[in-house]
Amino acid sequence: VQLQASGGGLVQTGGSLKLSCTASGFTFSRRTMGWYRQRPGQQRELVATVSSFGSTTSTYYADSVKGRFTIARDNNKNTVYLQMNSLKPEDTAVYYCSTGGNLYNPGEYWGQGTQVTVSS
Repeated sequence: VQLQASGGGLVQTGGSLKLSCTASGFTFSRRTMGWYRQRPGQQRELVATVSSFGSTTSTYYADSVKGRFTIARDNNKNTVYLQMNSLKPEDTAVYYCSTGGNLYNPGEYWGQGTQVTVSS
């Protein structure tokens, strides 16, 4: 299993970024995918997850990002996205994609992380 995350960077408060995570080594369309983040000095936390069952997907968001972030997946491209809008300094973190878990818990597979920095 390989997960390659990209799209992080430096953005001002109120700005937007779109993260991508391209996966390989497993049947992508059958796995729940998730974005997690680790803020400085804090434990890794769930940001958003998206499941896939046939043509049906379900999503789950942390309260802190609801209404600002959107998770989406393209099963044809084996890629999961995280569109982040109205970014705040407290969104500064290393963002990781994960698979192998469910909507509420991470799996055993992690990407390498991508840094998101929101300046005030």
